[in-house]
Amino acid sequence: MAELPEEHDLAIRVMAMPADTNASGDIFGGWLMSQVDIAGSIVARRRAQGRTVTVAVDSFQFRKPVFVGDVVSCYAKITRVGKTSLTINVKAYAERQGHSHNSHLVTEADLTYVAVDDERKPRPIPVDTL
Repeated sequence: MAELPEEHDLAIRVMAMPADTNASGDIFGGWLMSQVDIAGSIVARRRAQGRTVTVAVDSFQFRKPVFVGDVVSCYAKITRVGKTSLTINVKAYAERQGHSHNSHLVTEADLTYVAVDDERKPRPIPVDTL
């Protein structure tokens, strides 16, 4: 059982469904990558105070499989803020079906997002006043 990251914020929680499987019946890695990107983008958009786009997946590690019925929770943390871009670390945990409160770290990734304006051009990220 993995200890949940205190320094990360819960961004999303979703259940892996049969439609999310690959040809072997396991949860498709692309589905998990999508969930991680969604979680990162929520945190990026909040910090950038507007629209962001994913420009890079700097690292992505699949540590353990995800199975149908697992509840996947993605926790995200800002690790770098630049003038127009920011990097988010996302850790995904799976709570196994029938094993409440027994979460396993299944994926960890670092993604870079760029804040964009209405014309999809990079724009400055506001200074964090908190």
